[in-house]
Amino acid sequence: MDFLCEIVQALVALAAVVFVVLLVIAHLTAGMVDLTRHEKEKYFLTATGEKRLFPSLHDPHSRELSVVVPAYNEELRLPVMMDEAMEYLENRQKQNPSFTYEVIVVDDGSKDKTTEVALRYTTKYSADKVRVLTLVKNRGKGGAVRMGTLSSRGKVILMADADGATKFSDIEKVEAGLNDLNPKPENMAISCGSRAHLEKDSVAQRSLFRTFLMYGFHFLVWFFCVKGIKDTQCGFKLFTREAALKTFSSLHVERWAFDVELLYIAQCFKIPIAEVAVNWTEIEALQLCPSFTVIRSKARCINTSPFQASLDVK
Repeated sequence: MDFLCEIVQALVALAAVVFVVLLVIAHLTAGMVDLTRHEKEKYFLTATGEKRLFPSLHDPHSRELSVVVPAYNEELRLPVMMDEAMEYLENRQKQNPSFTYEVIVVDDGSKDKTTEVALRYTTKYSADKVRVLTLVKNRGKGGAVRMGTLSSRGKVILMADADGATKFSDIEKVEAGLNDLNPKPENMAISCGSRAHLEKDSVAQRSLFRTFLMYGFHFLVWFFCVKGIKDTQCGFKLFTREAALKTFSSLHVERWAFDVELLYIAQCFKIPIAEVAVNWTEIEALQLCPSFTVIRSKARCINTSPFQASLDVK
């Protein structure tokens, strides 16, 4: 049995090496990715149900900030993230009326009610502030982020995960990192949220094998692709509009580890990149208890009636 486990572990490690090598080969040899959209993906719905055409990243910006939220089967976790984000953004706009924003939720071909849940925020805040892009087929997280980014109006564009693992107010930290880069004259810059400062704690909770794979992956990414960035895959990244257009237009990888290629492309174009520590909490997938109670990481199921769902977070 031990021998079999060693074989499986060796195969997993080999697969990681092969993947990174293929990632580099794909970037160097592949042609431009097909960015064509299905006809239904060209439009968003207003609060009254009217269809409106999405703008293009090639157009001049008309908002200060765009937030792109990729979501696949996130009907349960999305409201937690959206409530926090909208509260922050609305308060910021009240304090500074000149601040304008939009949130684009990209439903990546979900099989649940992700689109329906997201549209409730369009109804509440208007389609000027919350838009929903529903992809006809699942593209993967990288594809979803790209489609949302290419439909955005922001001067700067934030990629934020639907699980709310990063505290949304930490956008101020990545904004500061972006400003420190002084992205002139071409206005090219990227600021990445990072969990590298949490690595010691995470290693203490991982098995030896998982720790080996983590460091092995980091080494391979550093050796083959991205230099100088400790955490390439934190889902909290801020782009200038110009940097987003340059990088996402060249992206080939649409699924796992698309972030690696994205930053690799940025370094190929000599786009300056900042790495900024952010608050981060691991959020497990939500599910329903038998009594229809929603549970999540660091949460426990409590007894409720069959007609009421509640979340009791410690």
